[in-house]
Amino acid sequence: MADQTDSAAPEADLPEEPAERLRAVVTRVVQALDLNASVDITESDDELRATVNGDELGLLIGKHGAPIDALQHVAMRAALRGNEERKQVTVDASGYRDRREAALQRSADRAVAEALRFGRAVELEPMRALERKVVHMYLRERTEVETHSEGDEPDRRLVVSPVGPAAPS
Repeated sequence: MADQTDSAAPEADLPEEPAERLRAVVTRVVQALDLNASVDITESDDELRATVNGDELGLLIGKHGAPIDALQHVAMRAALRGNEERKQVTVDASGYRDRREAALQRSADRAVAEALRFGRAVELEPMRALERKVVHMYLRERTEVETHSEGDEPDRRLVVSPVGPAAPS
């Protein structure tokens, strides 16, 4: 039987620095998907960001962003493994994160308008936790509405409700 020590310890191949571990993990996935793309890493005080640049990155982004979100989760685990300092880890491809955030904000704005116009709670489409967080953060300073999440994964939804005297009881 072959010794599986080398294949069982892939972390030995990863660099020590979190930014370089992030680069290594994302690069391996890009190569495994046979994408013609590069990986750029930027680091700030509160974020490590891997940006994949190239053509035809749909396979990496996937349907509703599920593959890139999964990669982001795995990359965060690998990059920050053993580190006490916690940073936000973001994996982006071809500006997907900005486009998706803008779409979520438009949807949130429509829900706020409807909630205020009709004086009732408005449910948004089911979304993953990361996307719900984007909407919660976007609407947190809007004093005329409040947000909460309802339901079970994968159908968990964000709800926008009016507050104040116009809100139904």
